[in-house]
Amino acid sequence: MIRPLKYLLVYLLPISAIISFYSNGVLSFAPVILSFVIIPLFEFVLPPNRYNLTPEENKKISKNVLYDWVIYLIVPVQWFCLILFLFSLQNENLSFIDLIGRITAYGMLCGVLGINVAHELGHRMKTSEKFMAKSLLLSACYMQFYIEHNRGHHRNVATPIDPTTARVGETLPAFWLRSISGVYLNAWKISNKEAQKKFGTTQTFKNEMLQYQLAQIALVFLIILFFGAWTGLAFLSSCVMGWLLLETVEYIEHYGLQREKLNEFRFENTNPTHSWNSNHTIGRLFLFELSRHSDHHYLAHKKYPTLDHHSESPQMPTGYPGMMLLATIPPLWFKIMNPKIEQIKKRATY
Repeated sequence: MIRPLKYLLVYLLPISAIISFYSNGVLSFAPVILSFVIIPLFEFVLPPNRYNLTPEENKKISKNVLYDWVIYLIVPVQWFCLILFLFSLQNENLSFIDLIGRITAYGMLCGVLGINVAHELGHRMKTSEKFMAKSLLLSACYMQFYIEHNRGHHRNVATPIDPTTARVGETLPAFWLRSISGVYLNAWKISNKEAQKKFGTTQTFKNEMLQYQLAQIALVFLIILFFGAWTGLAFLSSCVMGWLLLETVEYIEHYGLQREKLNEFRFENTNPTHSWNSNHTIGRLFLFELSRHSDHHYLAHKKYPTLDHHSESPQMPTGYPGMMLLATIPPLWFKIMNPKIEQIKKRATY
């Protein structure tokens, strides 16, 4: 009973966001302080936990619906927080600092709840779970992720053709531009190809990517209609922050890692050495085990609480929040991570 409840830690984020929506000054940045000050400090002190479940524990946890409900409840919480965010911006006396704080608060929700939980649910098999994933991505206006991540990134990860695999020496801002544009364009390519194959044309409302773009446009239109153009702009600003958070995570997850090209037509199969892994406990709980990313790419069908540590996986120096902060300082990031890439290459040649 206790194990599923530890993942309720992530609900501190919407609580901090609600505090932000009704506060001024420093407290309007409560989610940012929680995610990028408090959690990294804890992870710097607490040791990583490399424990893997036994087969018996794995079987029991896989059947425990409490783990599913912990993430299912994120969906109504995310949409409730969006409504609160929109209403919180109607205050005519809102200062510029408070406005920025609230935009960043919902932006944090877009990245951590909207896109990250959608990532987990988007890999599930049930239609209802896939619908919830799309609903969460809609709340962050990043529905193209559903197409490109599942049918592009997982196939092409750690290769030069994957826009969300960072290259050695590539700065974070450069990666943001390449990744966000690449995800959008690849999603269209994948969706158009599928529509052409199924319906004989890409110019159809059954084109999945077209449906997603229309849904996002409709959401923004409704926000502008009921709350005004400035609120619509604030919402889109939060969404962009969510995208940047997601793509920063993508940056640190595969930085510099490459699969070997076996011949003209294929690369080696994805294995646990093609993703950076982190066993830092707080980050694992806060992101529903996303930081055990090596196992996720190795076996993408596994549910979050059953993901394993692999000893051969390259390990991050600290948890995701700390690594994300490090990535924003390119010289320091390169100084720490590039030697690790060289060590990995040397081991691969032996």
